[in-house]
Amino acid sequence: MPNPLFQTFGNNRQPNMMDDFRRFMQQMQGKNPHEEIAKLLQSGQISQAQLDQAQQMASQFSSQFKW
Repeated sequence: MPNPLFQTFGNNRQPNMMDDFRRFMQQMQGKNPHEEIAKLLQSGQISQAQLDQAQQMASQFSSQFKW
């Protein structure tokens, strides 16, 4: 089952990644990200394992941006 969190970014297509990110930011404006993730989990659109994987990847990325 494809991960909706990754699909939001266009399956990581490199040439349009910034456009995908801008679109994602517009879609999320005014929304609570924790509530949106909870909805995805409750609806079965993502599994806990998929969320754990995305959080692990985000943690790895964020550690690269710390000065």
